[in-house]
Amino acid sequence: MKKRINILIVTAIITLLALTSIQVYLIYNTYELKKKAFLNETSDAIGRLDDEAELVVETAEIWGQEFVELLWEYRFENLGRDEFLNELRTERDSLSKAFNKLYQNEVRKSNLGYDVQFKKNIYSIIILDSVANDTVFAFNEENPIFVLGENFKDEEGYRVSQARWQTDYTQIDDQGVARTFEFLVTTRDQMSISEWKRIVLGRMAGLLIASVLVFLFVTGLFYYSIKNLIKQKKVADVKSDFINNITHELKTPLATLSLASKSLRQKEILQSPAIFENTLGIIDRQNSRLQKLIDQVMTNSLGSEDFVLNKEQVIDDDYFRNIIEDFSLSVQSQDLTIQKYIEPKEVVLRIDSFLFTTALFNILENAVKYGKESIEIKINTRLRNNHYEIEIQDNGIGISNKHQKEVFEKFYRVASGNVHNVKGLGLGLYYTRQVIDAHDGSISLMSEVNKGTSFIINIPVS
Repeated sequence: MKKRINILIVTAIITLLALTSIQVYLIYNTYELKKKAFLNETSDAIGRLDDEAELVVETAEIWGQEFVELLWEYRFENLGRDEFLNELRTERDSLSKAFNKLYQNEVRKSNLGYDVQFKKNIYSIIILDSVANDTVFAFNEENPIFVLGENFKDEEGYRVSQARWQTDYTQIDDQGVARTFEFLVTTRDQMSISEWKRIVLGRMAGLLIASVLVFLFVTGLFYYSIKNLIKQKKVADVKSDFINNITHELKTPLATLSLASKSLRQKEILQSPAIFENTLGIIDRQNSRLQKLIDQVMTNSLGSEDFVLNKEQVIDDDYFRNIIEDFSLSVQSQDLTIQKYIEPKEVVLRIDSFLFTTALFNILENAVKYGKESIEIKINTRLRNNHYEIEIQDNGIGISNKHQKEVFEKFYRVASGNVHNVKGLGLGLYYTRQVIDAHDGSISLMSEVNKGTSFIINIPVS
């Protein structure tokens, strides 16, 4: 049974993880689609801006004109490659400031709702010649030449477009001679959008909230189902344990009754009045024992709301002195020592003395059942804030932490199955708690394995 439940729990966990993984995968795909749609939307808006904003277009054309003129100087005048590249970088600074100002004005006019930065990089410059091409700037993916716009990091931007434009340019030199050259340039336009992740996630807010709620619901349902399954298994185990224990408890008196009834048919016993009376006594005692077992199951199964209390006033010192005397007489153990420390101030308790005494006897009997060779019990009482506190401490085998919360449950016993060193039905402490609850009190315990247990009872005092 336990193995099947463990397999079921593991299977349920694996299923939950699989469903969670599928949900995460679908959300991630949706995120990528939303991101792509957002970038395409922004790219289209930027494209329209480049086409419709005249001042922006004119500024870009000015850069293009300055670029080809500078390249003409490199081709036909004494402008070295390094000087050309330095001049190219110098020209961009002044022009980029003007371009950025115009560009941002147009972005605000377009009412995109977010900031967009633009930049243009050159990745290669080649002057074409029929004899031999001149590679002014070899293609460089890692370190392109920034020439226009806002110089943000490449990893922070997204490609808007990439162009390879090949053209020729003619200009008249100082001698009045027209000179023409052809060149090939690779450029890439990029954009950077501020807080784009927040925007994309904002567009997915409904889906994310719904997914989280569904996940929490499924997880809660899973937790509730597993918890109930474990609880039901525990209840089933407790019932099975109780049945085994009650069966064990009933076997002895029933077997004794069977032997005694068979003995009554023997002539020797019938002819001996003394043996006959003794046999009848055995039958009476075993019948009484069976009745007590049945009464224990019936009475100790009551809940606190089922008790009808017949409260009476008792003096605490007299009450506990009588309890100790009666209990010591009933146990008749030579190795039992009971010490009491009663509240010095006389306190009048209003309790149902029969029920309350039975509840205390259950705790004391457990101290004897689960005690060591030499049993020591201490009963301490004190008055605190209109509550009377009763502490019963023993030096027994103790209760482990994992069992302490369950010892007050109906039919619960620390040992598993029907294997117990001490006989019992697992109803004593349950009954004790119900009696204390019926008196509007509380009961708790502190215990350490092999060092003993302390039960602390609090009841209100008028």
